[in-house]
Amino acid sequence: MSTRASRPIRVLIVDDLALIRAGFGAILRTQEDITVLGEAQEGEAAYEFCLRSAPDVVLMDIHMPNGVDGVTATRRITGELPGVRVVMISTFDLDEHVMEALRAGASGFVSKEVPPEELVRAVRVAHQGESVVTPRLLTRLIETFVRTPRPRRRPRLAGLTEREQDVLVLIARGYSNAEISASLQVAGSTVKNHVTSLFAKIGVRDRAQAVILAYETGLVRPKE
Repeated sequence: MSTRASRPIRVLIVDDLALIRAGFGAILRTQEDITVLGEAQEGEAAYEFCLRSAPDVVLMDIHMPNGVDGVTATRRITGELPGVRVVMISTFDLDEHVMEALRAGASGFVSKEVPPEELVRAVRVAHQGESVVTPRLLTRLIETFVRTPRPRRRPRLAGLTEREQDVLVLIARGYSNAEISASLQVAGSTVKNHVTSLFAKIGVRDRAQAVILAYETGLVRPKE
């Protein structure tokens, strides 16, 4: 019997430009572990497709002039279908709408000029539940668009243990689990448990959302 782990990664491509949909589809169809379930031209159609077919990964254009935009569609999809991962397609790296999409539950983003191998990698990484955005680029986005608040109470962080806060700070600074393990001198499995626990407590899906929350609550500040 086929399982989620063994069957191909099922992808929906959403973009108002047929050329982009065709190009991404051609790249992904060369991979044995990926299948393109379908295409959509705008957010409402993408949302309805997801309700019917529940793809594993959605490649979602941010800027679509007609119909529902990518950020709104992402919020609806991730809110109702937590098993579906959304990767945004953006023309520009430093795009304020990318931050909105990450807050809405997107697992990351790729450029429309992404090399084929990076597009394939992005789909696989998102399917594994990881963030499709480099720590350095995420930091640049945060420094450009996030307004860090003055020190105040942080209700979403209140339930974290001191060690979980330490882990969140290191995640926000771009550390991998292995680097956190070395920094805190604890086992990798312990770090993984801390990450899983703190994500559940603060209500985020992945590292990108965790980093944004760490900055927006003032736990970590740009260029600190």
